[in-house]
Amino acid sequence: MTRAITLLTDNFSDWETALINSTCRGYYGFDTRFASPKATPIVSSGGMLVTPQLSIEAIELDEVDLLIVCGGTAWQSGQAPDITALVAEAHRKNIVVAGICDGTRVLAQSGVLDNLRHTSNSAENLSQLNYAGAAYYQDVPYAVADQRVVTAPGTAPVSFMAAILGVLGFNDENLKAYLAMHAAEHSKPV
Repeated sequence: MTRAITLLTDNFSDWETALINSTCRGYYGFDTRFASPKATPIVSSGGMLVTPQLSIEAIELDEVDLLIVCGGTAWQSGQAPDITALVAEAHRKNIVVAGICDGTRVLAQSGVLDNLRHTSNSAENLSQLNYAGAAYYQDVPYAVADQRVVTAPGTAPVSFMAAILGVLGFNDENLKAYLAMHAAEHSKPV
């Protein structure tokens, strides 16, 4: 069974990782768990109260196949937990690492984005960090996958889901049908 952990902070952007976790758990049978600092219950940007199953501090990377950093305002506030060592170690262990929205800032700070193609909400969002990977930034509105790392702007939860599943080797007819369902919404004229 594929094991996924999504890292959440207070005021996390609840829509960004909903599709990947729901699809993984419901369609592919993943063990999806959520972690916050000290396993403290947290509230999403939409007001949803979440009680994570584990603390970020208790994560055992030998028991993880996918580590997701959900976006949210905490990553720019100075109030976020320092998870750079955890993210860097996960990447070193060849665990799929994914960050969306301001979750990509953590990947940049950990050095994971220094030598691979990636995206975020904007180039400026990451350049504030003085990270070494600016030359690899892709200015695109969809997820980018490179070397088992997936990044996406906060507006791209569907391609984020698809890119993660593709990296994990789940590129089947079910995924194609699921993507077509989500794409149909955008084919209607405004």
